[in-house]
Order: sequence, then C-alpha cells, then structure tokens
Amino acid sequence: MTEDRPLVAAALTQAPGAFTTLVERHQKLVWHLVYRMVPDTEHTRDLCQEVFLRVHRQLHQFRFDSTLATWIGSIAFSVVSRHLRRRQLVLDDEADLDAIVLERDGGVFDLAEAYADAELLQRMHAAIELLPPLQRVAISLHYLEGQGIGEISGITGMPEGTIKSLLFRARLKLRQQLEPQQERSP
Repeated sequence: MTEDRPLVAAALTQAPGAFTTLVERHQKLVWHLVYRMVPDTEHTRDLCQEVFLRVHRQLHQFRFDSTLATWIGSIAFSVVSRHLRRRQLVLDDEADLDAIVLERDGGVFDLAEAYADAELLQRMHAAIELLPPLQRVAISLHYLEGQGIGEISGITGMPEGTIKSLLFRARLKLRQQLEPQQERSP
C-alpha cells in the first residue's frame, strides 16, 4: 500500500503519465475480473474502459483502507454486476433455473429462450445435482437465492475469487452437460 500513495497523489494532482501508470499496473486485474464474468471481448473492452473512467472520477474517494488493487477490483465487480443486471443475465429473486444464461462460443446461449418446457427444467435440476457440493452451493446461492459474489463469500467464508472460480466451473459443467442435448433437439 505504500507504493499506492505516491501514485494516487500524483494522479490526483494530474501529474503527466500518473493515471496512465495506474491503469497499466491494474489493467490485467481489471481485464481478468471483467472477462471472467462477461467472456465477450468487445463487452469486456467496453466494461474495462468504464471501470477506469469510474476510477478516475472517484479516485479522490480512495482512503487506503485496502490496497488500490482491491479498491479498483471492487469497482470492476460493481460495474460488471450492474452490466449483467441491465442485460438480465443475473436472475431476479423470483426467477427459476430455466432462465440461467450460459455463454457459448463468445455468444449467448439462453436456456429460457431455447427451452421453455418442464423437461429442460428437470434436466437442469438433475445436472445441478451432479455438480460437486461446493459448486452446487455456489450456483444455488447465486442463481436461486440471488446472492452476489461478496454475499456468497461472506456466507461460505471463502474468498471471492474462489466463489467466482466455483461459479465458472459449475457453469462450464452445466454447459457441457446441456448443450449437446440442445443441439440434437429440433
């Protein structure tokens, strides 16, 4: 955190190149966080830019309660979460499993649109039951209970990165189990 102070001070006084240095130090972290949640290169680029615009506007609010990386990461998570809510990729509290959206080949594969029948819902429930226990808990809390990553982290006592990894792996396994069935259907 000690190396963060001079950089933040320089960026706040608009010293030449200071904010560019800040971006260069943290762009890999921001890209990783955003791309893990929105694995579409074009959207990721736009969201990363939005993150750093917000960092620029709010840098005066940074109080060194955490590292600069943690603070920027929380902004990235907030920006992406809002993006996902706007795009209705995060389920409402009343939503059911048939609305879970899975990414597919850089595009979006929406189970709710592809299958609106009880058979799909049964297959989805069965596929979730086959997940390892921690992945099953993470997917259930996130999609069925509407809990955010931080809330799941607080509930489970696991780091947020672990929760994101569990969710990523769970979605991947669900995609692998359900997409071949979708492709065979008329």
